[in-house]
Amino acid sequence: MSTNDLTLKWNPKNLEIKTRTVEKTLEPLVMQVTTLVSSKSPQKKKGKSKRAHVLVAAVERATANFVERGEMIAMENPDIKVEMLGAVEEVKNTGAIMSSAAREFANDPCSSVKRGNMVRASRNLLSAVTRLLILADMIDVHLLLKKLRRVEDDLEYLKSVSSQAELMDGMNRFGKSAADLMTQAAKRQYELKDPVQRDDLAAARAVLKKHSMMLLTASKAYVRHPELAAAKANRDYVLRQVCEAVNTISDVAQGKNSAGISTFEGNGELAAALDDFDDQIIINPLFYEESKFRPSLEERLESIISGAALMADSSCTRDERRERIVAECNAVRQALQDLLNEYMDNAGNKPTKQLDAAIETMCRKTRDLRRQLRKAVVDHVSDSFLESGIPLIILVEAAKAGKEKEVDEYSLVFTEHANKLVEVANLACSMSANEDGVKMVRYAAQQIQNLCPQVINAARILASRPRSKVAQENMEVFKSAWETQVRILTDAVDDIVTVDDFLAVSENHILEDVNKCCLALQEGDSETLDRIAGAIRGRSTRIGDVVAAEMDNYEPGLYTEKVLEAVRVLKADYIPGFTHQVEGAVNALISTPPGAVDENEFIDASRLVYDGVREIRRAVLLNRGDEEIDSDTEWDDFDETSEVGSNRPLVESRQENLIDEYPDISGIMTAREAMKKLPEEERVKIQQQVEEFRTEQLKFDREVSKWDDNGNDVIVLAKHMCMIMMEMTDFTRGKGPLKTTMDVITAAKKISEAGTKLDKLARAIADQCPESTTKKDLLAYLQRIALYCHQLNITSKVKADVQNVSGELIVSGLDSATSLIQAAKNLMNAVVLTVKASYVASTKYRKLETTVVPDAPLVIWKMKAPEKKPLVRREAPEEVRAKVRRGSQKRAANPMKALSEFQGPDSGDNL
Repeated sequence: MSTNDLTLKWNPKNLEIKTRTVEKTLEPLVMQVTTLVSSKSPQKKKGKSKRAHVLVAAVERATANFVERGEMIAMENPDIKVEMLGAVEEVKNTGAIMSSAAREFANDPCSSVKRGNMVRASRNLLSAVTRLLILADMIDVHLLLKKLRRVEDDLEYLKSVSSQAELMDGMNRFGKSAADLMTQAAKRQYELKDPVQRDDLAAARAVLKKHSMMLLTASKAYVRHPELAAAKANRDYVLRQVCEAVNTISDVAQGKNSAGISTFEGNGELAAALDDFDDQIIINPLFYEESKFRPSLEERLESIISGAALMADSSCTRDERRERIVAECNAVRQALQDLLNEYMDNAGNKPTKQLDAAIETMCRKTRDLRRQLRKAVVDHVSDSFLESGIPLIILVEAAKAGKEKEVDEYSLVFTEHANKLVEVANLACSMSANEDGVKMVRYAAQQIQNLCPQVINAARILASRPRSKVAQENMEVFKSAWETQVRILTDAVDDIVTVDDFLAVSENHILEDVNKCCLALQEGDSETLDRIAGAIRGRSTRIGDVVAAEMDNYEPGLYTEKVLEAVRVLKADYIPGFTHQVEGAVNALISTPPGAVDENEFIDASRLVYDGVREIRRAVLLNRGDEEIDSDTEWDDFDETSEVGSNRPLVESRQENLIDEYPDISGIMTAREAMKKLPEEERVKIQQQVEEFRTEQLKFDREVSKWDDNGNDVIVLAKHMCMIMMEMTDFTRGKGPLKTTMDVITAAKKISEAGTKLDKLARAIADQCPESTTKKDLLAYLQRIALYCHQLNITSKVKADVQNVSGELIVSGLDSATSLIQAAKNLMNAVVLTVKASYVASTKYRKLETTVVPDAPLVIWKMKAPEKKPLVRREAPEEVRAKVRRGSQKRAANPMKALSEFQGPDSGDNL
């Protein structure tokens, strides 16, 4: 590159500073000159300014330094010596004029004329120094362009090579020149002030580095097999990518607009449209015009709904999500019409409460639609990025086997897979407001789109010449490049998808897959079982990776430790156990004849994986406030739900003709109403008793809810008794379906009836069990049940005492309430122990019966597949704290804890 080329590209009148070095070098001189110009004349004394003389001397020294350094640079770079010396001479002249004007001003600081002369001289000096620094900076550009020209020459040479020797010689030269160019480009990247130019330069350097090995293998394959069109396409693609990167570096160095990564900037279209719509619906009714605003807002909304419809109609959108999106679109439409009607009713007037309510409803509906669209995106991300390597592996294996026809077939699958990744990436961008993240995703998706046909070409080369070493090397390089690019795209997509949405959706997907797995096991479908189990492992691993990456954004502390511990438990404990169960089940199903599979053990391992994922999500959300959680499935009311069975009705049924239990007291008809009137201190004590009952209830839930109640009357009766006891404890707080004392007595009778049935069934189980500690314990627990049922019958008949003293109601019933709760708690504990002992007695001793064929089992102990659970259960509003239950964990083996562990003791053990 000649001096003339450089001179033509440098405009002396352009004083735009593009690099940090020029800016930092110029800054001290600017400060000195500015201080000198702005120095004020003394208020009291006339005469010389000592401070101004000091500043003048500093400016003269700085100018002399610039001149000296400029002359040195001119001598070291003959190519621009003339231009550099010219700039130095200008700095000398303007410096001398500045020095003279400044000294005159320092001697007479009150003269406005001398101040004006100095200001003009200082501007000229700063302009001259800036031109000198920009020209010096052009030397770096000049060096960069010289290195770039060498790379271009080497690329031209590589295009024409026809032998392996020429190719290796050309690649050696290209390797050295490309390394020099990347080093110089890295320096330039650091110097540039413009972030867009820095990004473009960084992307170009990455392409140059990434394609160097691809250029070698693709060129070797083409030189070795020039008759293959795929080989030429491979080589041409890599050359084109490298040349585009070199051109980008050249454009950035010369300050031109490049077609680099900056072309992918911009917010997500759908997210931006929703944000803009939310802004537009806020209108001052004083200025509302129906003909102007209604068509505009309706048009904007229909555009948004069209985008939502495209997402809903996508092949990967699940049916349930599609229905929710459609429902939210209709709700948003209706909310807009209601809002516009309110605006029309209030046109020309001040805002009303009805209008504010309509605006709030409109915002809530758009928020709901936005949530469903985000989760639809995460549905796609969770499914499409799950097993992203399988299509490539199948394609490569077919190519290695030389099966050209299969390669053509698998290439269609691979292309469809690549297109799906790009489509999902673009969908994720459409719902993201993260500009930098969106830019990275779009750029990575474009790279995937460009690379896909070349991976197929590499596979076709290998399929045509399966024994060719260069074809094998080329395939491996393109395979590695594809895997790397998919990882980059995956990370970029993860960055624009919130971890809360990802975990909420992934938990649902894990639950679906776990239930499919259990169903496949029951149906004996080994292929489906293995495939779905692989998906569960993949999802679980990906959840762990995403959450671990998210924790890198937080300062290390107790929060991150808990989250990472939950990830570790899932990966190190639950997934290996699940994998072991799956392998055993698949091997048993495919063997001839099919082997036995412990279905309970399998369901337990599946449940633990789901619980592990829920525990991770719970740990992640621990530092979120209520207002930060934007989800339709996060919360559930603790008071209204039990894991043992169905939800209790939220709305009490009306009972006609209620008997007035307190005819002499006005304002109170039922015992439940009396409980509501208890003094505050008594209600606090009752609440403490209820808390203890709930602790026992959680133990009951964990023990009983894991069993399928089909064919197991022990579980059916236990659940029935639990539900009645919960209603009785609610009664003591003035809540629940039980209203009168007779209702409570009837409930106690129902518990006694259920207890009698449970006693009969459990004794039959005990009769089939050999003499052992377990049998004795079971019979002892049954005696406890009878005792506590009797206590419940007694305590249920005691109602609150209500007196009217001087017009004031005095209610007392603490003792009866606490007695009732205590009896219910003791009974629930006895039921839990009975269930455990019944399980052990009916399953763990059957192996001891060797001579007599056992009767058909009285109950069938079968694990229930996990169900969707609320992540965090919220206490009643008056509660101070919300309880968060930990995920299930394995504990040390113990005969009486066999039920909790879902594992029986070894065959040689005795209970």
